[in-house]
Amino acid sequence: MENDFVYLDFNATTPVDPRVIDEMSPYFNNFYANSGSSHLFGIAINESVENARKQIADLITANIKEIIYTSGATEAVNLALKGFDETNKKHIITVKTEHKAVLDTCSFLENRGFNMSYLDVDREGHIDLDELRNELNEKTLMVCVMYVNNETGIIHPIKEIADITRQNGSLFFCDATQAIGKIPIAVKELDIDLMAFSAHKFYGPKGIGALYISSRLKKELNSQIQGGGQQFNLRSGTLNVPGIIAMGKAAEIAMLEMQENRIHIAKLRDELENALLEIPEVYINGDKNNRIFNTTNICFKGVNSEQMILSLGTVCVSSGSACNATTSKPSHVLKAMGINDSDALSSIRFSLGKFNTRSDIEIAVEKIKKIVAKLREV
Repeated sequence: MENDFVYLDFNATTPVDPRVIDEMSPYFNNFYANSGSSHLFGIAINESVENARKQIADLITANIKEIIYTSGATEAVNLALKGFDETNKKHIITVKTEHKAVLDTCSFLENRGFNMSYLDVDREGHIDLDELRNELNEKTLMVCVMYVNNETGIIHPIKEIADITRQNGSLFFCDATQAIGKIPIAVKELDIDLMAFSAHKFYGPKGIGALYISSRLKKELNSQIQGGGQQFNLRSGTLNVPGIIAMGKAAEIAMLEMQENRIHIAKLRDELENALLEIPEVYINGDKNNRIFNTTNICFKGVNSEQMILSLGTVCVSSGSACNATTSKPSHVLKAMGINDSDALSSIRFSLGKFNTRSDIEIAVEKIKKIVAKLREV
């Protein structure tokens, strides 16, 4: 089937880069050996796996042994948050606007006896660093703050948060799923202890992700999957070799093309945004300046976002996280920012990628203007 969609939902997932497909394809049929096997074929495959691990580590300036492959960011989040449950410290601080992968895992831990603090955000989506300082105590195991918000694109001050956390002797865990491959990340300079991310957000395939874990913590982390002792005994199971090879290649491409992509995508995002803001009673949700270059979250007052999404047909946008795409409830992110239910339910997230063109923007703008006008007439 020919793809005639105008896709503006890259924060939900990205198409796999053709170069990534070319790199991973031989590992399905020609290079199919188990990377854990001790024969020469298995050893050769393991060398490819370790090369991919280096490509991923280089993307975030980590040590090669600090990368643990997972099935995606959600598993990485679970491993990071649940992996220190034997400690005497039972307090975790996070933010009300985190992804559900974090919030639902925190809820699970609360039912297991952990205490949680959920930081508020202001109208632009930012936390108050003084509130963070006030919530920290001697029982705080970890502070968990995402790098880039998946719905609004706002960027949290990661280095400052890490410094405050370190002063308290607590761990800092960052969900960097929406930042990886888009902006430079140096985990050592940022003083991040653990970081989750997923290949399908930067033009790799679904089903493969990673957890960065600082070398000094590896002996303290408890595996959540037993059986075989693979990956330093932190995540057992036969490795997804094609996915790993693909993730490595996607990381390599991201390093080489990050700046070029930023310029291209930012220009298109701004053109889309400026055109849509010409519509009466339309405004941007969140910080307009301190945000990732590919994302805009726009409220079309008086227009139901789900009706608009259905009316747009082949123009693909979102009313929030893909994990909550089927709900009719207002976004928990927008609600936490103080946006009322009506406006939250009238908001659309646009997230662009490197394969978008000016034609995509023109088609989307033309359709949206017509649909807004029509829905407001009803």
